[in-house]
Amino acid sequence: MLTGVKLPANIGPGAAHRGTLTGMSTEELLAEALRLPRPGRARVAEELLSSLEESDEEVATAWAEELECRARDVAKGRVQTTSWESVRTQIVKELERRRAQRTAS
Repeated sequence: MLTGVKLPANIGPGAAHRGTLTGMSTEELLAEALRLPRPGRARVAEELLSSLEESDEEVATAWAEELECRARDVAKGRVQTTSWESVRTQIVKELERRRAQRTAS
């Protein structure tokens, strides 16, 4: 819930109607939001972004399912594992290659 942010009079509870707020288009709403002071814009952005996020429980459930699937694949020999030492060596080589490219440019 937005608190401490003063919105135009035509925006409030029950104002939503088929993608507009009391006749306000998305573009008009955006224009109004952009007129807010920086802290207000930050608060609106925070609320909008958080409304798009999945809940922690949904994320945890999805990761648990993925881990179970991966563990089954390893147990059944469907995938080949790689040692940490080998992966680390590959990562270090790649980082060194990228650094060399940056310094050569």
